[in-house]
Amino acid sequence: MAKEKVTVSVEDRLRALHQLQIIDSQVDKIRIVRGELPVEIEDLEDLIVGLKTRLEKLTNELDEVNTGLSAKQNSILDAAELVKKYEKQLKNIKNNREFSSLTKELEYKNLEIELNEKHVNDLQAKILHKKEIIEESNLQIKDREEELKVKNTELEAIVKETEKEEKALMKKSDKAQKVIEERLLNSYRRIRSSVKNGLAVVSVSRDACGGCFNQVPPQRQLDIQMHKKVIVCEHCGRILVDGNLLDG
Repeated sequence: MAKEKVTVSVEDRLRALHQLQIIDSQVDKIRIVRGELPVEIEDLEDLIVGLKTRLEKLTNELDEVNTGLSAKQNSILDAAELVKKYEKQLKNIKNNREFSSLTKELEYKNLEIELNEKHVNDLQAKILHKKEIIEESNLQIKDREEELKVKNTELEAIVKETEKEEKALMKKSDKAQKVIEERLLNSYRRIRSSVKNGLAVVSVSRDACGGCFNQVPPQRQLDIQMHKKVIVCEHCGRILVDGNLLDG
């Protein structure tokens, strides 16, 4: 394959390069029609993943709080049972020492119940708050997923509409690339990636470069028209070709 490229004339390579630029510009236009949709879809997908990760964390936190609430409620029940037991024992106390000891235990258990009831109230408020956040997160995920579905449908419709045309252009692009030597093709790609409009190959119009619009000297214009060598704009670095090249 490399040997075949060497035998191709400079004029044919320039013609193929010019043709490749026209094809690539048409592909660019098709992709512009898609606009920012692919990027928006990717951003939405990332956002949904983030929201689901956050939701999972919130759900785990809610489970932990519920576990803590159950533990506190069980502690209250256990303490309440002991309070009943101590109150019953108080009725059968024989001496002051036992009375004093049991009264202190009873007081301690009542304080423990009071403290745990406060913790229960705090945990119940925390659970309510977390449930509200979880509900809000679920709604956000649902909304974003619906938005993603709409954008995917929209993109699929655009791709379906332009897919046939793009495939045909890509075949033409491959055919044109086979005529161009690797070094020149790499230069073309490098220039294309470095300019906003993707124009790496431009013709001279009204004595000026079709890319940066700087004047092209008469002798340079004559060299371009001769099709004997690859000439670049000395201002922007774009490859300059004869506008009538494709007619030849």
